[in-house]
Amino acid sequence: MLDLVNFYLVPGLVLGAIYAMSATGLSLVYGVMRFAHFAHGDLMAFGAYAALAAVTGLGISPWAAIPFAAAATVPVALAADALFYDRLRRSLPAVLLISSFGTALMIRASLYLVFGPTPTGYGAALTPPLLIGAVRIQLRHLWIIAGTVLAALALHLLLSRTRAGRAMRAMADDPDLARITGVNVAQVIRLTWTVSAVLVAIAGVFLGIDTQLTPGMGFNVLLASFAAAILGGIGRPWGAALGGVLLGLAEELSSFPLLDGAPLLSPAYKTGVAFAVLVLTLILRPQGLFRGMG
Repeated sequence: MLDLVNFYLVPGLVLGAIYAMSATGLSLVYGVMRFAHFAHGDLMAFGAYAALAAVTGLGISPWAAIPFAAAATVPVALAADALFYDRLRRSLPAVLLISSFGTALMIRASLYLVFGPTPTGYGAALTPPLLIGAVRIQLRHLWIIAGTVLAALALHLLLSRTRAGRAMRAMADDPDLARITGVNVAQVIRLTWTVSAVLVAIAGVFLGIDTQLTPGMGFNVLLASFAAAILGGIGRPWGAALGGVLLGLAEELSSFPLLDGAPLLSPAYKTGVAFAVLVLTLILRPQGLFRGMG
């Protein structure tokens, strides 16, 4: 039982927290702009490498580099919208989707050009795991989970307690009615990109701290992010967050040795769980688990 908690549930929660951060930003963009943003994963990688530049250049810890990652990623997201997406907003959805593929390739190519293809890390010193009773947890995992909870709380306060957040909810519920009632659409779109970029940059740093950095790291998480967003109900941030946690747990638990000591699924195929969840959700409950933005 302790092995289940220490080696499967805790890593599943950490992976789920990273998925939740990424999927929430993805769901926000879709909810407000009805836009499946395929460059989202590469913005995650950009944020992770922006933190690496701060860690290397300023000699700070990756945790302290998170604001630098967010501050660097937000202008990239806003520039992509201003240069590409804004002028295509009234086009067919497929046109926007293809343009986001092109944006993703440009971001990824720039990371390969500047940082190279070799996997790297932040160089943080490893610390002994904490013992909470009989549960073992790495300190970095505790910070990742705590950081995700704080980000979720901040997002909840933004969406529920501020005028800008209520405008975002109005745009997600009924864009035409929101325009008629005087919502500043351009301002809401900029805020949505800003919040989404901050969330995905934090997710990128968390992923880099937990594993390593490669220019393709965000693209590798993109399928899981979409699966989590669709599982929770596309366009529903809280649903996407819960979908991310459930998906992370499902991936880790899929390799638990339940039958005669053999894993249910080989660890090499864990990433296939996201694809299976995506397909089953689209077949059995295409509207997702939850209704309404919140």
